[in-house]
Amino acid sequence: MPVTPAIPELPKRKMTDKNNIEILAPAGSFDALTAGVRCGANAVYFGGKAFNARRNADNFDDESMKRAVSYCHARGVKAHITFNTLVTDSELACAAEELERICACGADALILQDLGVIELAKNCAPDIARHASTQMSVQTPAGVKLLEGLGFSRVVLPREMTKDEIREINESCDIETECFVHGALCMCVSGQCYLSSVLGQRSGNRGLCAQPCRLPFAAPGGTGSDLSLKDMSLVSHIKEMSELGVSSFKIEGRMKRPEYVAAAVTACVKSAAGGDCTQEQNDLRAVFSRSGFTDGYYTANRGRDMFGIRRKEDVTSASAVLSKLQRLYDKEQPLMPVRFMLTVRKDEKISLSAKSGEAFAYIEGSVPQPAKSAPATAEGLKEKLLKCGGTPFYVEECEAEVEDGLFVSASEINALRRAALDDLLSQKGQTEKKKFIPAEYSVKPHKTGDTHIYAYFMYADSVPDDLTGIDTAFLPYDADISLMKKIGSAGVRIGAAIPGGLFSLEKKIYDRLLVLKENGITTAYCRNLDAVAIAKKAGMEIHGGTGLNVFNSMSVNSLEKLGVSETTLSFELTLSQAQRIGGEMKRGIVAYGRLPLMTVRNCPLKNGRTCAECDKKGFLTDRMGVKFPVRCSGACSEILNSRPVWLADRLSEIKNMDFITLYFTTETKKECADIISAYLTGSSCKGEFTRGLYYRGVML
Repeated sequence: MPVTPAIPELPKRKMTDKNNIEILAPAGSFDALTAGVRCGANAVYFGGKAFNARRNADNFDDESMKRAVSYCHARGVKAHITFNTLVTDSELACAAEELERICACGADALILQDLGVIELAKNCAPDIARHASTQMSVQTPAGVKLLEGLGFSRVVLPREMTKDEIREINESCDIETECFVHGALCMCVSGQCYLSSVLGQRSGNRGLCAQPCRLPFAAPGGTGSDLSLKDMSLVSHIKEMSELGVSSFKIEGRMKRPEYVAAAVTACVKSAAGGDCTQEQNDLRAVFSRSGFTDGYYTANRGRDMFGIRRKEDVTSASAVLSKLQRLYDKEQPLMPVRFMLTVRKDEKISLSAKSGEAFAYIEGSVPQPAKSAPATAEGLKEKLLKCGGTPFYVEECEAEVEDGLFVSASEINALRRAALDDLLSQKGQTEKKKFIPAEYSVKPHKTGDTHIYAYFMYADSVPDDLTGIDTAFLPYDADISLMKKIGSAGVRIGAAIPGGLFSLEKKIYDRLLVLKENGITTAYCRNLDAVAIAKKAGMEIHGGTGLNVFNSMSVNSLEKLGVSETTLSFELTLSQAQRIGGEMKRGIVAYGRLPLMTVRNCPLKNGRTCAECDKKGFLTDRMGVKFPVRCSGACSEILNSRPVWLADRLSEIKNMDFITLYFTTETKKECADIISAYLTGSSCKGEFTRGLYYRGVML
């Protein structure tokens, strides 16, 4: 048998190489996945039937997930699996089973949100890369470094970040960054939206958001749809973002049709190559937009111009481009290089060697016959080998050794080429299973003693003079220190409340915490991992706030490992779910207050008036005339529920909690005093109120 000719190794590129731009396509169905791959995406992200933030997409069952990963890998494309929803204690075993199935598929990465699931994935699926979902709400270098310490290899940054903030994170951290460059813009910072769950039990953190923000919510003098943003498009900024250090460029749209995916990937690929993608962006706008596109967050041009709705003309424009976009992915595209070596010798079988990446194929044909006329030539046979149409390959290098005077038919060369490429594709599609270690986790039941009352004050001027009955009071981190000391001298533990919106505020908050610590104020209320990281660096005792989305016992344990001493459980839990959460750390719930439904960086009230005109008294009105207060908080604004949670008359039903928190936002000093008194006496509410989700829960 002849010696198989050696083919040189193809050059390998690292994903961290700034010249190698990853275009990451969404796939809510296999057709959408095919469209993304064939149009040139380097990676695709999709989810299983459960535990992903787009549960209403078609998604992928066990068999179709295996097929999807195989299809991607065969074409040199990575497969990222979304596992980015909150999980209850009763679902942890199912989550471990899902991780086992994902390992069996050989997927490349997991996109994660839940702190408990992160710990589970680290233990059960150690060989799969872990990417921090944008649902984790991390906004600062300190938060990103904390994620790096948790074992993440990549973080998906919030859509609300500016160019300078993206640059700062990439210059400060070693972890890869992934940014959304096209698609729908949620009004709220991802992971901090509770509007859909509180109003209708459909939680975005559980993958079932009903998008009530797209309904009319009007600010005085605003647009009438002041929670509905245009779709973002940073396609034209991709090269610049690559220079900032961004590794992956993500397209939103797992609920969108394949034509949308094709249009978005095509535009991104062309932009990444430095080409003019004006026409591609026009096609993308036609297939789906909301009053056009915006780059307002990235360019720091926030304001009224970022808002938009889905108009009639936006809907009808799609029909003109669908056929054109379908042709972009109706057949395989030549995306992978292959190297051929053809050998034609007298009295030996014709042989064709092919190599693409790590895959190698060696195919033999028949013994060539003497030519009666027009003998085969190396150039003529190489020309036939170049015809790889209908396959995902293109010929990068082709060599042929052909002895004189022999006949080789075109059909035989075509057959050898097809067989070699089929073999390569099959090899590439045979994904290697990732290691799975069966879950071994146990959580001790929580035991508590007395239940204390904590009070959170959004504004220091609402703190009553008498805080009798309050164990701990959280005041704004920038409140007057003398006021904090005065309250502390009365026997109340004082904590500094760090806001939920921390974009560009890391240094300011850190410096302030050091001053507070010097003055004997040593506890920080932290609503996200950024605040946890900053407070930890400052040496503060950490109280975990509502935005940490603590939904299960493993999350409690994870926070404890991070140095958090006590935490507020998610208000998307029922009372019965909350009381069953185990672990040793002190925990509690928000038992009173207007829940923060959204944390927004583009304040909707500015669509109609200035901050001075608002004077922290603004509100949005929905289509039913219900008013939702909007209040400033750090680098963002918070949209609060129209009525407060009230559990003063149900305190006996709050079990296994170390504390309850009274969450004061819009209340006056007198109202705060009256509410504290009501919770000390177990009184009924005298005005409008809600029980929140403590008895209804969210859809599971």
